[in-house]
Amino acid sequence: MVYDCLILGGGPAGLSAAVQCGALGLSALLIGNPHSQNPLGRAERVDNYLGLPGLTGGELLDAFQRHAAERGVQMVTGRAIAAMACGGVFALTVGGHVYQGESFILATGVARGRPYPGEERLLGRGVSCCAVCDGMLYRGREVAVVGLAPDAAQDAALLDQMGCHVTFFAPERPADLSPAIPYKKAERLEILGEDRVTALAWEDGVFPCAGVFLLRETVAPTALFPGLELAGGYVKVAGDLSTSLPGVFACGDCAGPPLQIAKAVGEGQKAAHSAKRWLDGQRKTAENNKE
Repeated sequence: MVYDCLILGGGPAGLSAAVQCGALGLSALLIGNPHSQNPLGRAERVDNYLGLPGLTGGELLDAFQRHAAERGVQMVTGRAIAAMACGGVFALTVGGHVYQGESFILATGVARGRPYPGEERLLGRGVSCCAVCDGMLYRGREVAVVGLAPDAAQDAALLDQMGCHVTFFAPERPADLSPAIPYKKAERLEILGEDRVTALAWEDGVFPCAGVFLLRETVAPTALFPGLELAGGYVKVAGDLSTSLPGVFACGDCAGPPLQIAKAVGEGQKAAHSAKRWLDGQRKTAENNKE
């Protein structure tokens, strides 16, 4: 199925966008991390959301998700690992599944943690965020898996099954990491190479490799869409929340301050309206071209 809109992010901005898409008659799919991984869910008390003071962040998020479910919002829980636009359709890879939509709303919040040295320069040239997508490119070669996501050990096992020579780097060894996969305790990392990845350096040495798989809980928007323009570290948006990529809109914390729930909810609604206007324009143009 090709949805009218794919929405990435299960926080206030994404849920608001999804509810509004439904009100506008758009088919939409929301993809988000598990509730427990949302930063709002860990807030002890929220006093500045109009009409609902004194709730914990978890209680407020529960109310948002309950509202979305009651409105029939379709939701998928999982970690987005790759996106691409082809032939007027966006494709988003989540685990082993690919979802398609004619427009895209980014509501990913703020990426936690800074990129490693060398990461952005070598993205797509040996640095990958998707084991499923790129694993076969490194069959028979040394690869490093930087495991910062709950399912990173599973992706490492998949790469091992593909025939990659895998070494796992993380601050702690996951309980479910295969004993057959070497583990290195690492916190400070640097990706080395000029035109392509040649090695991964960590506090105890240098590991020569052809590829580095960075497996985080969330993927930065620029890792999903390398051509996405930023401003001050946030996704650059116009007044209608459109980004530098046609058909892609951004809302909430990823689109810049103030990083507040009320702002995120309002922008989610606005992004849905903007996506609809863009879709209407695209479809009208397509119809005119047929005449």
